[in-house]
Amino acid sequence: MPILAAAGLLVSPIAAQDGQKFRVSTNTVALYATVTDADGRLVPDLIREDFEVYDNGKLQTLTSFDNKPLPVTVIVMLDSSGSMTLSLDLVKSGAEQFLIRMLPEDVGMVGAFNDKIEFHPDHFTSNRDELVGLLKELDFGYPTRLYDAINQSMAQLKGIKERKVVLVFTDGDDSASKVGAGEVTNRARDEDVMIYSIGLENTYFNGQQRVRSSPDRGLKKLSEETGGGFFLLKKTDDLGSTFTRVAQEIHSQYVLGFTPQVMDGKVHKLEVKLKKPSMAARARKSYVAGSEGTTNK
Repeated sequence: MPILAAAGLLVSPIAAQDGQKFRVSTNTVALYATVTDADGRLVPDLIREDFEVYDNGKLQTLTSFDNKPLPVTVIVMLDSSGSMTLSLDLVKSGAEQFLIRMLPEDVGMVGAFNDKIEFHPDHFTSNRDELVGLLKELDFGYPTRLYDAINQSMAQLKGIKERKVVLVFTDGDDSASKVGAGEVTNRARDEDVMIYSIGLENTYFNGQQRVRSSPDRGLKKLSEETGGGFFLLKKTDDLGSTFTRVAQEIHSQYVLGFTPQVMDGKVHKLEVKLKKPSMAARARKSYVAGSEGTTNK
């Protein structure tokens, strides 16, 4: 089972699920594709010939393909700002549904963001029970540093060779971050981090009146650009099933790999198409084609 990394020129051994190691040239571009049918159901058992990958509009030859679950390093970041006071326990329960579905080879970390940003534990762990227990330590605060939280999550993932995912939950707009949506999107692209986001339309009392909040509009674009999913919820009853869906998607993705024909250090557009009707593929939309002698960002 070939395991791919983002475009670059480094060669390194990566552990596979069966304990074997493969030496993979990292000038192979990897796309992790989620495939759904017309009803939004995940589609298993497709073959290499069902896919077409385009780099700047040019059809590429797939040099690698797999549909087996690959290990993932994931950070689950939860909005714990004041607007979440009445809903945070439900969000934690939803996040638990994701964490208990981590595979034995997966490792993770949980975190929260408000006026401060915290991560637990201080290292990645495969201990699901520990991660679930750490959810209870997340505190409330003001205001919402959404993009700072995603940016700092990517800093935690820096240097990780396996698949990298940030799953973020929020009910409101970013109100205090030092970095913007564009900067975070570019970093996620350059470092090949997939962003999943769950947004909740929420109503809360701000001390003077009832206020309705909506998730930051930039989250949808960020998730789409990186190949993750964006889920907009109108009620907390859907939290558990949505966190479960994200876990199912992450462990059902196809791995598509090709070798770039041009290594020019520029941003290239990516597109994945399916030859079968009524199916859609979701994968990251761009990458940086590292030039010879350099490592892709």
